[in-house]
Amino acid sequence: MNRVANTVLYIVVMRKSARSKLKSDKSVVSSRRKARLISSRIVYRGPVFWVTTDDVLEPGGVRARRDVIHHTGSVVVLAVEETRSEPRLVLERQYRHAANDYLWELPAGRIDPGEKPLSAARRELLEETGYTAERWRRIFKFYASPGFVAETMSVYLATGLRAGQAQPEDDEVIHKRLVPLSTALGMVLSGTVRDAKTIASVLWLDHRVRERCDLRSAQPRAERSGSLRK
Repeated sequence: MNRVANTVLYIVVMRKSARSKLKSDKSVVSSRRKARLISSRIVYRGPVFWVTTDDVLEPGGVRARRDVIHHTGSVVVLAVEETRSEPRLVLERQYRHAANDYLWELPAGRIDPGEKPLSAARRELLEETGYTAERWRRIFKFYASPGFVAETMSVYLATGLRAGQAQPEDDEVIHKRLVPLSTALGMVLSGTVRDAKTIASVLWLDHRVRERCDLRSAQPRAERSGSLRK
């Protein structure tokens, strides 16, 4: 009886495993397919973004209507001052009508048509804060809300800061502050910071500092007494 039971168990497990492998193989094949755009029409065009209604056949075989907000893309500047024992970063506070409130954010803005992302990052940092930076490096890029927004955001780390005169646009009222990393992290964890790009960037910076990485090269650096927060 035990031999029979073991045989039956073995057969059942093998069949289930085979089914799982088949599903996995189908998933891999599906993920490699591309969506087919059947039709697309612009239903709204404004000065900052435009909206299309798309009829699309997606890789999984689903045909659906998708309304998509298109945007030229944005840049985010994680401007870090490293002259003290703890890094400080530039945060801004400004009113956001969509949130109906004042928000703490990193400097950021739209990439103008034909403009390079790095050029946009330099411009936005200067316009909004007056700072310029000696060293720039793109650290990551992400989709703001990929369910229906095609906008991408490129986050740049800026170090070697030099203060200057801000040049805000006519409709911008921005208050800036240099904030220690530990304070910024506390603002994120407590919910004081509610802006996604700022949350992601602060967490990235905190992780890098905890991993003892040189922000200029993202490589681990030798220990320096008091230079990094443990």
